[in-house]
Amino acid sequence: MFRNSKVAIGAIALGVLAAACGSSSHGGTANGGTTASSTGAGTGGAGGGKTLTIGVLTDMTGEAASGNKTTPLGAQAGAVVAGKDGFKFKFVDADSQTSPSSVLSAAQKLVQVDHVDAVIMVSAVGFGAAPYLKQQGIPVVGLAEDSTEWITDSNMFSTFGFLDPSQADTTFGTFMKLEGGTTIGSLGYSISPSSADSAKGIAASAKAAGLKVGYLNANFPFGSTNVAPEAIAMKNAGVDTYYGSVDPNTSFAMIQALRQNGVNLKIASLPTGYGGDLQQAGPGAIQTGQGVYFSLSFEPIEMNTPATRQFAAALKQIGVNGDPTYAEYGGYTAMAAIDAALKTAGTNATHAQLISALNGITNFNAWGLLGTHSFNMSDRAGTATGVDGCLYMTKLEGGKFKTVAHADPVCGTPLPA
Repeated sequence: MFRNSKVAIGAIALGVLAAACGSSSHGGTANGGTTASSTGAGTGGAGGGKTLTIGVLTDMTGEAASGNKTTPLGAQAGAVVAGKDGFKFKFVDADSQTSPSSVLSAAQKLVQVDHVDAVIMVSAVGFGAAPYLKQQGIPVVGLAEDSTEWITDSNMFSTFGFLDPSQADTTFGTFMKLEGGTTIGSLGYSISPSSADSAKGIAASAKAAGLKVGYLNANFPFGSTNVAPEAIAMKNAGVDTYYGSVDPNTSFAMIQALRQNGVNLKIASLPTGYGGDLQQAGPGAIQTGQGVYFSLSFEPIEMNTPATRQFAAALKQIGVNGDPTYAEYGGYTAMAAIDAALKTAGTNATHAQLISALNGITNFNAWGLLGTHSFNMSDRAGTATGVDGCLYMTKLEGGKFKTVAHADPVCGTPLPA
């Protein structure tokens, strides 16, 4: 399903966060090209041996940059934690330019020129590089936000599970009912089968929980903010709950239009925008986001658990303050998987041996960021709706995100196909 940290959108780009731009605390690489950085580790622990070269393939420029360009910072924070096991890393950052052809070129350079040991991929267009990386036998770890190759390609490992966008579950329906929703309006993009499937899946989840599906549109034009007809249709249908399987600019326009039309929304929920992403998007996005729920597959930093404190401390050590971004979660949890695999395979492992070690991880929990839940990285069908169908819900109040007590996390089970 099209959910934060669970976004499979084919050729479309994520993260158009109302003119979002990087702040000094989440700088990353602001333009195109490939950059390299090194992170040293301690001398003790399970590591030792060679310094591993990790390619970070992400959307540093183009439409998806606002949501993904901070991936290298998350990877660097992950190297701080993995360094405690004695592992050493060199990072080579590669820009997809949010283009299927450019992401392939960037991947080819990582393999042929930089000779990477593994690739971290958080990209809306990663599907453009996936066949080549599979052919070359390169281990790929990241977030399954682009397409279904994460399900089918045995060299690819998504740290929040191997999502099937056509599979619905009970999670959101349960959450909406707990929050008092009665009638839902669900919106998806026609250009993206995954977005369209998600809009339908959310409606199915709501219906299974006893809510009425007042309005369902899985054929909305990609990126459009011309939402007036849809807002009126939702009002006429008595909608009090909105879910957008679309980019935040579309959903923010919809939320504004619904409010202007006098719709009293009990719930407005988005799968993208939590944390540093929204806070960097400026006052307009924060104002519109008041009272909106944002979902996350990992523990939000506000839970103040040992896992989130470790994450925050690692980010701070590399100079990042404030709430983490979606992409920083992606880079960090990818390093958690690589760290776990290296403990088995060792730093001199071949690509094939590293892939085998990743497949051998039976209880991955992202250094605790999946809470009490974990999953088997070789069981791709077992996480079709995420890790136990669980999501952590936050709500924006003022300038801060607050956790939702009965949704930390809220979990569900798959619905019949």
